[in-house]
Amino acid sequence: MYNQQAYEMGDNCCVIRDIAEYGAVRAQEVGAENVFNFTIGNPSLPAPAEITQAVADVMQEMGALRTHSYTSAQGDLSARKAIAEDLNNRFGTDVTPAELFVGCGASAELCSVFRALSVPGGEILTIAPYFSEYEPFAQTAGLELKVVPPDVPDFQIKLDAVEAALTENTVAIIINSPNNPSGVVYTRETLQKLGALLERKSEEFGHPIYIVADEPYRELAYDGVEVPFIPTIYRNTIVCYSYSKSLSLPGERIGYIYVPRKATDGEAIYTAVAGAARGYGHICAPSLWQYVLARCAHLRPDLTEYDRNRKALWEGLRKAGYEVAKPDGAFYLFVKVPGGDANAFVKKAMEKDLLVVPGDSFGCPGYVRLCYCVSYEQIQRSLPIFESLI
Repeated sequence: MYNQQAYEMGDNCCVIRDIAEYGAVRAQEVGAENVFNFTIGNPSLPAPAEITQAVADVMQEMGALRTHSYTSAQGDLSARKAIAEDLNNRFGTDVTPAELFVGCGASAELCSVFRALSVPGGEILTIAPYFSEYEPFAQTAGLELKVVPPDVPDFQIKLDAVEAALTENTVAIIINSPNNPSGVVYTRETLQKLGALLERKSEEFGHPIYIVADEPYRELAYDGVEVPFIPTIYRNTIVCYSYSKSLSLPGERIGYIYVPRKATDGEAIYTAVAGAARGYGHICAPSLWQYVLARCAHLRPDLTEYDRNRKALWEGLRKAGYEVAKPDGAFYLFVKVPGGDANAFVKKAMEKDLLVVPGDSFGCPGYVRLCYCVSYEQIQRSLPIFESLI
């Protein structure tokens, strides 16, 4: 006997990882330099040197036994203090350590928040294009995921479509900015209008509608583009943050959840988040990396290489005739495919060992996602292939 829902999730694997695994096989067959793999958002920059030094310092100063022991369930106080201080210095907020829950990366954090907000018949909205794993996260938490249609070609937010999707059962809306897969950053004006809409509908329905801000790419923005800190715009915002992209630590699974006490039922939601994390087995994030964060939460990535890649790929594709959403953040391009059939385009590209991900899995057919966290040489060598495909 086994759980049918869990079986279906396991059997219906993530398309991104499927294609990435195919790329790994092809690299063994024809050489990695001959496979142009734009599938998975694995940072191509090393972690800052300060991270490596902090690991060594923690091990030397604390010793192996203490370093590898459990912290408190909600996270070591030194890490939460450092995170709170960093947020307050940057955004003029009054975040306290008691409002922070150190989590095992954004995926685990989202699962815990979804579960904490789950009520019978509850619905959570997401805006296309969206990260495909939201669906199993919501399903496991007992929520129905409803998708708001995309605002093409700019991929901001269609507020009238959001309003049409809101019901008395809506508990939250997920905001992912900078966005995966489009690379678009939602403007302050867009977020202010969304906040006003949610305030009005919350009053109409008689209960709060929360924003769940999924923010693993917050630090990855270019050309001086602002990435607003949403809790300063809409008080009923819960933040899920990961250091996977900003500090190039995807395999360490470390981040935090911020539940403002000033949010409606904020203290109760924090307790529910802790309970959900307990139920999922995600308490006590990796101890070593909490102690590293206590020393390094203030660090920012050097985006020089990503920016060079972004410009080279964006300009090269547009020159070839592709329509591409303006990538102000993250390390993705979202490209409209000729003919409108993304899956057919992906198959043709695979024949040339060019690997991209169809937008269907992001709720946006007719587009493909490209990750430009790759070598600059790979981008340059791939452009003739893209030209041949169009």
